Amino acid sequence: MDRKTLQVGVNLGGWLSQYPARDPRHFDSFITAEDIKRVAGWGFDHIRLPVDYPLLEDEPRAGGPSRNGWEYLESCLGWCQENHLSVILDLHKAPGYTFQAPVESPLFADPALQERFLALWQTLTHRFCAEMEDGLAFELLNEVFLPTSDPWNALVRRAVAMIRTEDSQRLIVIGANRYNAPGELSNLEIIPDPNILFTFHFYAPLVVTHQRAPWIQALLQYDRAVDYPGFAPGLEVFLQAHPEHRNRLGAEVGKRFDWKYLQSELQPSLEFSQRTNQPTYCGEFGVYEQADPTTRQNWTRDVIDLLHGFGIGRAYWTYKAMDFGLVDKDGQVVSQELIAIISRW
Repeated sequence: MDRKTLQVGVNLGGWLSQYPARDPRHFDSFITAEDIKRVAGWGFDHIRLPVDYPLLEDEPRAGGPSRNGWEYLESCLGWCQENHLSVILDLHKAPGYTFQAPVESPLFADPALQERFLALWQTLTHRFCAEMEDGLAFELLNEVFLPTSDPWNALVRRAVAMIRTEDSQRLIVIGANRYNAPGELSNLEIIPDPNILFTFHFYAPLVVTHQRAPWIQALLQYDRAVDYPGFAPGLEVFLQAHPEHRNRLGAEVGKRFDWKYLQSELQPSLEFSQRTNQPTYCGEFGVYEQADPTTRQNWTRDVIDLLHGFGIGRAYWTYKAMDFGLVDKDGQVVSQELIAIISRW
């Protein structure tokens, strides 16, 4: 797959990853063939498919495929082929690692868990090595968070080498440290391989994209509506009263959030591409549903204008429900205007 193939995409979060329970009723209904047909009809050219490791192995033993998990994955790949959609298979949670509690994740300190991670990718490579060479990419792990990128770079080297023993052409997607931050791309090791694509996620500024999000304590306490374009009202006063949140939100004090601000936040990805001659890809971006609809649309429009202008492909987070969805849990469209903005080339 050419690294420029992935241009206009959407995530399928909440289906095979971050599912409420390991319940066949959820897996059978949350995403169906009709959803994939609908996504293609909206004009997207690819999906990013997050998958959690328990669906692909029998815990706690590595290498034992779970029949139902593989069936759902292969069904989705078939639906995408029928609708001419490419797929990024994103390992959203791995043995010993979850982005939701990265400090407690032992993957990078436990050699046995690392071997289990590699075994899972070996199984995936073997299973798909003869399929969808031009339509399926592998994303090694979602949103790594570490004090430095060194342990991640070391594991990436091993994973890429293992995949290449059986599949020399598969596009491999590698994310930056600190939740795929654009500024961390410069700390990734550049492997001399023409079929690697480096990815980042974009949710700047948090006070806009995650306003009042209950899973971020700082924003839950701040509890203010923030318009885009606009400023974060009373943020400095809030941080004076809650200095424990300054490390996360302090950089957004006094800033006007507009096109120029977004461009400055994307600048590290541009500098990385210019320095390394490597294209980049934005695997997630979006605004939490509690934001004003006009703010969601304005922010999303500006981000897409910038990414398109810089030649960076993207995938919106996310298609269904999950607090960012284009459709609700029942499949009803939340905002036709937002879909029109996100799906345009």
